[in-house]
Amino acid sequence: MWNTTWRDTVWSEITHPWDLLIIGGGITGAGILREATRLGLRALLVEQHDFAWGTSSRSSKLVHGGLRYLKEGRVLLTRASVQERQQLLHEGPGLIDPLGFLLTVYEGDFPGRWTFELGLTVYDLLALRWDHAYYSPQDFQLLAPHIARQNLQGGFRYGDAQTDDARLVLRVLREASAAGGTALNYTQAEELLMDNEGQVVGARLHDLVSERAAEVRARVVISATGAWADQLRGQLGASPRIRPLRGSHLIFPSWRLPVAQAVSFLHPVDRRPVFIFPWEDVTLVGTTDVDHRSELGDDPSISPEEVAYLM
Repeated sequence: MWNTTWRDTVWSEITHPWDLLIIGGGITGAGILREATRLGLRALLVEQHDFAWGTSSRSSKLVHGGLRYLKEGRVLLTRASVQERQQLLHEGPGLIDPLGFLLTVYEGDFPGRWTFELGLTVYDLLALRWDHAYYSPQDFQLLAPHIARQNLQGGFRYGDAQTDDARLVLRVLREASAAGGTALNYTQAEELLMDNEGQVVGARLHDLVSERAAEVRARVVISATGAWADQLRGQLGASPRIRPLRGSHLIFPSWRLPVAQAVSFLHPVDRRPVFIFPWEDVTLVGTTDVDHRSELGDDPSISPEEVAYLM
């Protein structure tokens, strides 16, 4: 995969019929390509930028088990998330690694200690492992020496996981390629192709590297474009359904804000969960949750209001 001639080789055969055409080269598209190829389907994935260019390289680098879903009562979704997290930890050591989380409990917090205890107990039972503990204020300060001590009642430690999101995408794409799948970056799906009955049967592709184009047909076309989904949906006359949101982080040198594991607490203004965690010699603080009103093709950036919120 990806030798000096791979791109020309793929384009020389790209007009042959495909079982599956996947538009979007993030983790969703990569996963679909791998599973389809392993099922014996002839599958092609195209990405208009580089692989993992969008959301799949700009996440919080966490593989979480969905603890926040318990608050919403979505137990089955949490169960599926923790099981997938455990499977990833088992199959991808070195790429998916355990990450300890510290959860603070201050006087007046809602929910309080016993609600957290109940949620973490259910969380561990769903994962089939006991991985949380409660610490007194004195012991908790040993785990997080820089934590604010006033009104600190203690805190919990529980386990989740962390990954390099872009590397994970490339790993899955390489596995798909080894099984016979085909993935092309810098290839834009300019226009969907439809038959006389109005069914999507392929797409007109544009190679942004060599400025060539081709009409590619497939039995099934899948949009794995994430935040860009409305652009393809609009070609079919469908109304927009995506509300673009942005979650921003602050990044500090690890020596400036040292943490050995993730620390989560409630924001003093709106009580939203905020976390601080280590990542490759830096410390990340996040995240916001705001409407993204800029063009999706532009690199997103944090606003002054988000900086002030996180500070």
